[in-house]
Amino acid sequence: MSSKPEFIQLEQGDDVNALRDRLSFIRGQRVLLIWPEEGTVLTRKLDLVLLQREAMRRAIRLALVTHDPDIIKHARELNISTFETVGASERGRWKRGRTKVFLGREGRPQDEPLPAQELKAASGRLSTSQDEAESRRGGCLLRLLAVLLLVALGLGTAYVLAPSATVTIVLAQESIPVDVQITADAQATGLNVETATVPALTLRVEIEETGTVETSGVEDAADILATGSVVFINQTNRQLDIPSGTVISTSAGTPILFQTTADAVVSAGVGNQMEVPIEALPSSGGDAGNVEPGMINTVVGDLSADLTVRNIAATSGGDTREVRLVTADDRARVLANVRQQLQVRAFTAMSANLTSQQSIIIETLTIAEERPEWTTFSAQVGDTADSLTLTLRAVVTAAVIDETLARQIALARLSSQVPRGRSIQPQSVEFEVGPVLAIDPQGRVTFSVTGSALVVQQVDPALLQERLAGRTIADAQQYLLTEVDVAENTLPQIILSPDFLPTLPLLAARIEIIVQENTP
Repeated sequence: MSSKPEFIQLEQGDDVNALRDRLSFIRGQRVLLIWPEEGTVLTRKLDLVLLQREAMRRAIRLALVTHDPDIIKHARELNISTFETVGASERGRWKRGRTKVFLGREGRPQDEPLPAQELKAASGRLSTSQDEAESRRGGCLLRLLAVLLLVALGLGTAYVLAPSATVTIVLAQESIPVDVQITADAQATGLNVETATVPALTLRVEIEETGTVETSGVEDAADILATGSVVFINQTNRQLDIPSGTVISTSAGTPILFQTTADAVVSAGVGNQMEVPIEALPSSGGDAGNVEPGMINTVVGDLSADLTVRNIAATSGGDTREVRLVTADDRARVLANVRQQLQVRAFTAMSANLTSQQSIIIETLTIAEERPEWTTFSAQVGDTADSLTLTLRAVVTAAVIDETLARQIALARLSSQVPRGRSIQPQSVEFEVGPVLAIDPQGRVTFSVTGSALVVQQVDPALLQERLAGRTIADAQQYLLTEVDVAENTLPQIILSPDFLPTLPLLAARIEIIVQENTP
């Protein structure tokens, strides 16, 4: 028996003849008959008896999905399994139907002769008549007839048993799509095919994450002062003391002011020199204090008449600085980044504990809880800092569904669209869970499942063997083109052995039927 049953959805108005016709295209499989939710059909026990007989002829094992107590009672008497849902039928055990539903030999009248007894009596009478005829015709004629009979029997047996044929048919395939909206409900206790509802599992995980962003606020800071050295030259015959803080400047354009940073003494005598370190005054701070050699040439103050000054080398190191500040936007950015990282880590942690058939509905992945004591910023708005770091702990929740249940609903909907006399190719069934369509206030999630399957005509090879026996090749091909849904642009191929025979074998068992499938 096939592991996957065939689904047959009963409709109002179906009768036993219609269902027997549908069963005639199935052989050696399990078949699940699904009664309608409202109303009922096939309420007589006789209906089930006839269906059971048709199923046994074709090695089919039946089971029913119904809530009708009368049908359940009849099915129990016939040892036919009944289930409340499609899912229950996949989990439960299927009974073997009772084979003896009519009177056996022990139920016949005692004086009724058995078929074997009648045959024996008839054979006796025929033998007596033949003996009398043979005695009249003589032994010679009898021997001649016996020889002719043996020859004819040999030739007839060879004509029937020796020939063989191989018939190859390529069946057309039709793709049937399905698009069903399914609701995942945390309150649901099981699968409901009729309402397209599956249970949802809510997962909860506590995660901690840290993130950092560069700050975007800018503020001017104190300038870096340029430094260097100058040479003082004595213009007198006296020794001159140069105190720290003596001011000197440039003379071209806007004066750039500097001051000495150490006490110095120039010995007496015109032309005597002393080199002294200097730095720019704050008023001349930043890169303005970086001046070229020879630009500093003026002594400011009481020593201006006694000393001259020159900078042999350029001053350097002056710079205008900016500092970075934390802004409210920086705080919002790092919070958004960390929350996103939390959800990603939560998704990974949740997925590690799921089976291959379970999946998280991404749209339901949310941060359910944050606390002030779980939120720590490295700096506050307005603080000087090049970066802002946030450490955040939160509780993340998400809804999880079993995709197997969703596919069962989609398969049931797809099966209801299969035309009569067609069957689904199991290996061609494809389903894909689509996006979330809606989330209601109660937390129920509606999403789509799309899919498709290929269906082909149900072909009974034994019936074809019987119908093709003794036909010519042209007649057999025409019959197949009329009765079988052959793929477009293909013709049934018939090979005879020996190939000079005018017809297919008379013995149906000598005809091999090969059924192939063709993708549209």
